[in-house]
Amino acid sequence: MIKYHEIRIGDYLKAEYEGKTWEGEVVNLNGDEKQVCVETEVQEFWFAPEHLFPLALNEASLLKLHFHKQANEDGSVKYSKGSFRLVTPIAGDFSKMEIWYREDRRHNPDIHFIHQLQNQYLDMTKVHLTNEPI
Repeated sequence: MIKYHEIRIGDYLKAEYEGKTWEGEVVNLNGDEKQVCVETEVQEFWFAPEHLFPLALNEASLLKLHFHKQANEDGSVKYSKGSFRLVTPIAGDFSKMEIWYREDRRHNPDIHFIHQLQNQYLDMTKVHLTNEPI
């Protein structure tokens, strides 16, 4: 489950209804009833936060967001999209990372899922992170 206050329009997440799950993008928020409208491959539908789940932050999800991967000699891996950078000290381990955009550098930010990365990216760049190539 994702906390309602963490969700922003444009975030990617997983929505569940009657045992079926779909990945989708948040297209609207209803703060009064704390409901989230998610556009999936099927249609737009409103969900309560208890039916929304985060997408894992891993190499596959970063590549799906059109990040470019650069493996370094010291075992670290740098992922870049435009001027935004994310570095993990150990390949495949996203428990520790450094992110930066221009002069804004953040060491080990509280990022464990894609929507959290999207929110940090938005905060730093003022542009929402999407799966569109740059």
